[in-house]
Amino acid sequence: MRQYNERVVLEAVRLHGALPAADIARQTQLTAQTVSMIAKRLLDDGLLVKGAPQRGKVGQPSVPLSLNPDGAFAIGIKVGRRSLDTLLVDFTGARRERWTLDYRHADPDAVLAEIAQRLKDIRRKLKPEQRERVQGVGIAAPLSMGGWQQLLGAPSRTADKWQHIDLMAEVAARADLPVTLVKDTAAACVAELVAGRGRGIKSFLYVFVDTFIGGGLVLDGHLRAGLSGNAGAIGSLPLWLARSERDTPPAQLLSVASLLNLEQLYAAAGLDVAAASDERALQTPWRKHTARWLAEASAAIAQAVNCAACLLDIEGVVLDGSFSRELQAALIDESSAALARYSWEGVAKPQLLPGSIGSDARALGGALLPLYANFAPDRELFLKVV
Repeated sequence: MRQYNERVVLEAVRLHGALPAADIARQTQLTAQTVSMIAKRLLDDGLLVKGAPQRGKVGQPSVPLSLNPDGAFAIGIKVGRRSLDTLLVDFTGARRERWTLDYRHADPDAVLAEIAQRLKDIRRKLKPEQRERVQGVGIAAPLSMGGWQQLLGAPSRTADKWQHIDLMAEVAARADLPVTLVKDTAAACVAELVAGRGRGIKSFLYVFVDTFIGGGLVLDGHLRAGLSGNAGAIGSLPLWLARSERDTPPAQLLSVASLLNLEQLYAAAGLDVAAASDERALQTPWRKHTARWLAEASAAIAQAVNCAACLLDIEGVVLDGSFSRELQAALIDESSAALARYSWEGVAKPQLLPGSIGSDARALGGALLPLYANFAPDRELFLKVV
């Protein structure tokens, strides 16, 4: 109970910002005496820090308490199909360091070498007392790193290597820290749940557009993983009916609404495919190809949203991705228009909302896993996914 109450106090400060002890007591419904004792322990442990006294009220000036950024650290690693991101995050969730490695195809040997190098860099950058406060490593990666070879054009030998790699064990051997592994889009959903839209909306479908489109599912304020960790995996949704055994299997959402499709349009036109991830996507000469992708992707996303709303009765859909905020807005506008072409009789149409984290959502979500495991009162918030 003592540890739980300490976590409740920390969570109150995390959610509401710097608070005097009296306000913490009101937020947590703990007694003033209990909060006073807990605050003293957390100050002694270096997890909280005192702010400047606030004057102007009757009685003694109140002293706001806030999270100590150096109170704890965590490492988030996103292993993607086209890039690897490594984040060092402090106790407030702020990014202290960030590294990115881009590649055409994810080779396990290169991925593990990069991770080992970044772990060394982090150890060098942190002071000895700060190293003691690193809580662990959270890895965000697709469940099938060797999958969809044909779409990606990946060499079969590279894809086959992933079948023999235990990524979590390999990183643990290099990190000498606790390591957790979560599906990449679920990790992105964790970041949105904890540090973004999740503070104001309790049930939503999360859509993340990257090399492949994917997602996560939050119901009643909790990330739902499902039996095999695939809840919210909208990328695999079929886009039309399989009417007979002789039919070709329906295309999946990821084969139409992924950034890979936009890159392929650029490549066919002889344009720089990297523009899919930056502001050039809506500029000449990329714009006309982007407009074609937006029309196709938004129609497919709208179908997925319609299916999700009918099945789950969600409050909203949060859409984010590894692209510019301008392209994010354009995709939301087009998808909202596409939703209007469906019949919503008998079901509530959810609102499409922009995600607030962006490209770093997966690595940030990974870093939040060890922080929440050690300091959050609600261990069931999303840790069932690991």
